[in-house]
Amino acid sequence: MEVIKTVVLLTVMTLLFVWVGGIMGGTQGMLIALVMAGVMNFVSYFYSDTLVLKHYRAVEVSPREARGLYGIVERLAQKANLPMPKVYIIPERIPNAFATGRNPQNAAVAVTEGLLELLDEEEVEAVLAHELSHVRHYDILVGTIAATIAGAIGVIANMMQFGAMVGSDKNRVNPIVMIVLAIILPLAAAVIQMAISRNREYMADEGAARLTGHPEWLQSALAKLSNYNRQGSMQSATQESAHMFIINPFSGKNISFASLFSTHPSTEDRIARLEELKFEIQ
Repeated sequence: MEVIKTVVLLTVMTLLFVWVGGIMGGTQGMLIALVMAGVMNFVSYFYSDTLVLKHYRAVEVSPREARGLYGIVERLAQKANLPMPKVYIIPERIPNAFATGRNPQNAAVAVTEGLLELLDEEEVEAVLAHELSHVRHYDILVGTIAATIAGAIGVIANMMQFGAMVGSDKNRVNPIVMIVLAIILPLAAAVIQMAISRNREYMADEGAARLTGHPEWLQSALAKLSNYNRQGSMQSATQESAHMFIINPFSGKNISFASLFSTHPSTEDRIARLEELKFEIQ
């Protein structure tokens, strides 16, 4: 079922991109957009995990190098009936974590040194359970491709805006329509990306609570992580990869209007939902 949901979501995002290409350049624009979408999806599917791990200078660790961390991941993977993912540590003082990989067979989980220093063992387990829930539901693949296509739509929108001001082709779309679409399309893509990411964060929180049997562990971890991340952002964090982390690495900067398009729901809402789960689980 999760594979089917993933295919449907990725198909919708690809069709949106092709539709935008059609608006921009008719049939030829649709064909170009289709080829671009195919290339982007291919790169995102096979190489996004390698690229993001390299970007954050993540170091793979073995059971001998990080016995406690590796043991927690191994135990949770067995409990969730998932293949053992690779385990990485990011040399970063800001506490955070993410999972990556196109499917459970090619997954990796990464935590920062700051997270291991800040959280106790139960809270670390809750965070890792959250990340394994993402792996189980193919969330990282969906989020990565959604972010890639959303970014590409933004680029096309800028081209449309420029195209509305130059050229005299009589077959060209009305300049006013192009300018309006250049404004609306990036917002629509951002809203779709936001909706996908926020909903899957809630799902991963619930999955972690059920996997550990202790929603309060994740509640405590989220509160600590959120409070700390308000004090500063990860030095190498990017907007394109922000959706991958358990806590938005830009939460300290997400204020006013910009917070409406955050890929993460508020920590308060997440903690409140976990509170409701206590009555079901315990």
